[in-house]
Order: sequence, then structure tokens, then C-alpha cells
Amino acid sequence: MKQLLAFIFLLVSMTGYAQKKKNKPTDPFAGLDVQFEQVLKDRKAAGFAVAVVRKGEVIYAKGFGYRDVENKLPVTPNTLFAIGSCTKAFTASLIGLLNKEGKIDYDKPARNYLPALHFYNNEMNDMITVRDMMCHRTGLPRHDYSWYLFKTASRDSLLERIQYFEPTAPVRQTWQYNNFMFLVQGMIAEKLTGKTWEENVREKIFTPLGMNNSNFSVHDLEKNKDAALGYLLYKDSIIKKTDYYEINAMGPAGSINSNVMDMAKWVTLWINGGKFNDKEILPAAYTKEAMSSQMVIGAALPDKEIPDAYFSNYGFGWMLMSYRGHYRVEHGGNIDGFSASTSFFPSDSIGIIVLTNQNGSSVTGIVRNMIADRLLNIPVIDWNKRANDAEEKAKKAAKEAEKNVSSNKVPDTHPSHELKDYEGLFSNPGYGRFEVVLRNDSLIMVTPTGDAWLRHFHYDVFEALPIDKKEGIDTTEKEYLKVQYSMNAAGEINMIALPLQPGLKDIEFKRTPKPSDITKEELVKYIGEYELAPGRVIKFYIKGEKTLYAFVEGQPEYELVPIDKNKFQLKVLEGYSALFDVDDNGVVTNVSLIQPNGTFKAKKVK
Repeated sequence: MKQLLAFIFLLVSMTGYAQKKKNKPTDPFAGLDVQFEQVLKDRKAAGFAVAVVRKGEVIYAKGFGYRDVENKLPVTPNTLFAIGSCTKAFTASLIGLLNKEGKIDYDKPARNYLPALHFYNNEMNDMITVRDMMCHRTGLPRHDYSWYLFKTASRDSLLERIQYFEPTAPVRQTWQYNNFMFLVQGMIAEKLTGKTWEENVREKIFTPLGMNNSNFSVHDLEKNKDAALGYLLYKDSIIKKTDYYEINAMGPAGSINSNVMDMAKWVTLWINGGKFNDKEILPAAYTKEAMSSQMVIGAALPDKEIPDAYFSNYGFGWMLMSYRGHYRVEHGGNIDGFSASTSFFPSDSIGIIVLTNQNGSSVTGIVRNMIADRLLNIPVIDWNKRANDAEEKAKKAAKEAEKNVSSNKVPDTHPSHELKDYEGLFSNPGYGRFEVVLRNDSLIMVTPTGDAWLRHFHYDVFEALPIDKKEGIDTTEKEYLKVQYSMNAAGEINMIALPLQPGLKDIEFKRTPKPSDITKEELVKYIGEYELAPGRVIKFYIKGEKTLYAFVEGQPEYELVPIDKNKFQLKVLEGYSALFDVDDNGVVTNVSLIQPNGTFKAKKVK
């Protein structure tokens, strides 16, 4: 009997041991490191870092590849990356805090809190609320070239441009991503608190969370000993370093630099409904609303390949979707040389952060989904293979499409003017100003972001080929920005039109001839009276230090701007200029008044 009992006890023990062994949880990250290295290789990325949070604890954090390719410096969990538009959720959170304090109502017009803000028309001024801006439903398209090509350190300057931005939809009809609206939110917070956006984020979010490595500018990024350099994929195969982009005044829309360890604290806060270490950092009511659908991005219906991933909505600085039956809150970020993804599954208490130093990279989405499939215990999809297949398919389609594409370039045409006539300063109040200069025999477009060679395309249309400071001009691309010149009735070049915003007509930049440098002594020879007709005289005289003016009785006086040898343009009248005739002794004899309706000559009489 004792032997039988011992045998039964042994059998039970063995069964229990086998059951425990069978139910032992598997490591969700087993084998992932190898797969991540393959992602790095297939995507030809420099490096990336990833951190995973589950129930408030960082359960995985690693770096892959290099933060500095040339010097073979590895990415670590503490490596700093630019997170781009992942910044937006921080900015919107400041509005949430102000709402809790009773200083702002989401559904009141934004101009109530920032009177200097003006939109394209009065209807937009009266209708657009703070909520509309927080969820991209103002009717404004991106107008991104305004801040990207014509960057400035002045937020007030960017704010002034908004009134010139034409909408492409009525307010609240269509979701249209717009960085300027997050700039405005940051400026509202500045106005109501008396502190800069940077001070507000650091004081109310970074410091309470212990995000001590995060900062707001490329200058601070450069100083960090574990900062990533930015890279892009050149010619589909070459990992090429790119310069940091200084976002400057547009900071509230995307200037934060951080690492996955700091960002892990940020998503933990959201998973816990606004609390961190049991202390409220963000109002629970705000986090709930921010993670809720405020605007439909697109239909995003289930498809045949992945029927359990669907819907695409926007909250406050967050994108929302159903990822294979699980509610996902996420936002991506892209800025020169960097891509980012910050995501969490609030119902599953899981957060995933992926940061990479590759421009416009698919690495962030692939790695995020690979981790999510394992942690959510759902059938694993080979996301990297899907990306490889999609890339190959896209290349074949592009190659096939090339066979049916022909250039619309009209051969054997020439510019209508001499190249020097295309020089000048060109400006648009909603975008900014650039200059076109003639260097040797080439027209160069000079912008705050960089220079471009204007290569003649046909007629008065040129192509803008970017000039790399180190490598010069790449002429192998198939498509370049088209620069369309136009002229006034007097035959003078007066405008450039650039296709900078899809859905709208080309953005027009008005030409102002660049003033020539001239001394007061040189101006003196033009002073005098010139007879247009018997009894009708035009007078030229100097005012101030060295400004030439013209006056005809019965008309206002006109300021003249020197634009060429002996030639001046009337400052306030487009298409009107004065060309003085000078004899061999340097004496002025006549002036030709060039106007849209003709040229009128006047002889100097006094």
C-alpha cells in the first residue's frame, strides 16, 4: 500500500511538473533581435532604438545599428533622436492643462485667446475653435513649404503668414494635417502663461516625468554625447548623412529631441490615464478626450489581407485605429534624417516607442507591428517581408510606368528675356522671400534653406535643382520643382509661380528688383526738370540720405529704386520705370519713362 501511494504521488508530481513546464510563459522577444537586425539590413537604415512598456514597466529597451555610421558609434537606448511630429501630443497637452485651470474652452474661437491670429476670411476667424486646431479640421491644407523653405526664428512672423493661407475645404468638413495649427496652440499657451512653449513643456511635462535627456533644439542635440546623426537613403542603396534641420519657430509642431527611455515615461503616463508614479501630471478628463475620436481621418475599412486592422481617426495630437482588434493610439514623426513612432494600447497597458535616424523610414512601423503582434498574443505577420514585397512591387510598377511617361518639355525654346532680367527679390506674404541672382551664366535661386540652380526647361519655365554644399548639383533626378516666370504688360518680369501646395493654384511670388548700390554723389546728376510736353514737366530730386524721387503736378511723389545702370523703378507702381540717357561726358540729357502703355521720353530742361 505504501508503494502504491508513493507511485501515485510520484505520478501526480510528474504530471504537475509537466503541466507547469507546458504553461511556462514564452519570452515574447525571443529571436526578435535577429529579426530587427534583418529589418535594419533590408531597409538599409543607419540605426534605430526601441523601448517597450507593459503595465508601467520597461520590459525591453535596445539599440540597433549606428548613431554615427562613419565612426561606427552604436545606437543605445539613451541615444537622442529628433521625434518630429510626436511633439504634437506634448503641445496639445498644454492646452489640456489650461482647460483644467479654466483658462481655455476647446470650443471657443481660437482668436479669443490669441487676437493676433487671423485666418483667410472672417468666416474662418469666427468659426475656427481651439478644438478644430487640435484635431486638424480647420479647412487649411498643410502649406508646409511656408515654414520649411522659408524658416524663421520668429513665431510672430509665422503667425502673420496664416492670414494669407487659402483653405481647400470648409471648416470641420475634412481632416487636413496642418503644422501651423500646432504652432498656434503653443503660442496660445505662451500667451496665457507668460512663458515660452519650451518652458511650459519642460516645467509641466519633462520635469515631473524625469525626461531629463529630452530637449527642444538641434543645438542642444549636437551637444549631447549620445546624439544620433541623421541619414537618408540615396539612390535606393546609399546611406547618406544629412544636416540637422533647425525647426526654429515651428517648434510646437515638431522640435523635441528625445530617447526611447524618456519616451517610455511619456507613454506610461498615457497608459495610466495621466498619472505617473501615482501623481497626476495630466488631467484624466483630458487624456480620455485626447485618446477619443475627434475627427475622421479616412474610411480605413478592413481589407482582405488584414481584416482586423481598421478605422482611422484623430484625437488631440494622436492618431487612433483598431489594430487587429486592439485599440491603438499612435503618432509618427518625420524631420530631415529622422523618423519616429510613439504608440500605446491603453486597454492592454502596452506602449511601444521606435526612433530611427533614417529619413522618411518604414522601420518604425515595421518594428512597432512586430512587437505588437507578440505582446498582444495574436498571429504573427511577417511585416518585414510584407515591406520587402511591397517595395519590390512598387519598383516594378514605377519601371513599367516609365514606359508610358513622356516629358511635356517643348524642345528648342528659349527664355523671352536676357538672363539678368530674371534676377530679383521675390516675395509672398504667406510664405516668405527668396532671391534669384545671376552667377556667371547661371541663375541661382537663394532661399533661407539652401540654393538651387534654375535650369531652363522651356519658354519662361525653369527647373530648380538643389545645390548640395558638398556634392554640388545632382542632375539625374527625373522631376524637379518647376519655376514659372511671368511678365507684366510692359514686358518686364514681375512674378514667379511655384507649385507648393496641392489643391491650390501655384503660389505667386511678386518680383521686386534688387536695389543697386548707389551713392548720393552719383544721384546728383539725375536732379532736375524734364519736359514731357509743352507745359508739362517731371521733376527729380533727392530726399534724405540718398533716395531719388519723381514728381508730376497733380500726382503724388514717387520714390525711385535703383535697379540697373541709370535705371530706376517706381517703388509703388509695378511696370513703371525711368531710364536716364547719359552722354559721353557723363551728363544726363533725357529720361525715358517706361510704362505698360508705352515709353515716353522727356528732355532735361533745367
